[in-house]
Parts: sequence; structure tokens; C-alpha cells
Amino acid sequence: MLWIKSLHIVFITSWFAGLFYLPRILVNLAMETDVTATTRLLLMARKLYRFMSILALPALGFGLWLWLGYGIGKGPGNGWLHAKLALVFLLIGYHHACGSLLKKFENGRNTRSHTWYRWFNEIPVIALLAIVILVVVKPF
Repeated sequence: MLWIKSLHIVFITSWFAGLFYLPRILVNLAMETDVTATTRLLLMARKLYRFMSILALPALGFGLWLWLGYGIGKGPGNGWLHAKLALVFLLIGYHHACGSLLKKFENGRNTRSHTWYRWFNEIPVIALLAIVILVVVKPF
């Protein structure tokens, strides 16, 4: 079980690196006016989105293995897992929202400001903080 838990943590960390960095690229895209720089940022964002999508799969798979295979979070007194899973589903939605926003930039249809993207960039930070507290403290 410790191997699976370790792999889960490694892939979650890797996925979150993308969830932190891709919105930061979107901030820069919203501010950029130079065509060459915009092209470079779009290429970086596309590659990062593809890579972080691949990383999300084993992260989620190992988490499911821990839950369904080893029973982590099953039984009474494990409400923390339900809250964590709700946040994970929100993060999957956030991941797809990043892809949708990237498509808008690729199609030249972005309507949001760099300030909006700066706030959008904070969502995974808050989610990670909440998830770590839920998993470590298990408040309910």
C-alpha cells in the first residue's frame, strides 16, 4: 500500500505543478501583445496541458486504488474523504476549464483580463490546502 500511496503523491504533485503553471501562462497570454511571444506561450501552454492531462490519469488511478483496493476512507468517521473527493471533482472541472480557456486563446476569442486569470490561478492553491488538511487532520 505504501508504494501505491507514494506513487499517488508523486503524480498528484506533478499534476498540481501543471494546475499551478498553466493559468500563469494564461495570465501572460492575456497581457501579451507581441505575436511571436503569443505563439511561443500558446505552444508552451498546449504542451503543458497535454502533459498534465497525462499526469492526472495515474494520479486519479492510484487514488482510486487506495480507496477501492485498500479501503482507505471507507467506514464510519471518514467524512473527510467525501469532502476530498468533492474537491478532486472540482479540480477535474478546473483542469477542463483550463483547456477551454486555452482553446479560446488559440482561437483569438479571449475576453478576460490578466487580473481575472490571476484570481483564477489561486483556485488550485486553495484546493490543495484544503485537501492536505482533510487528508492529514481528518477533521470529520
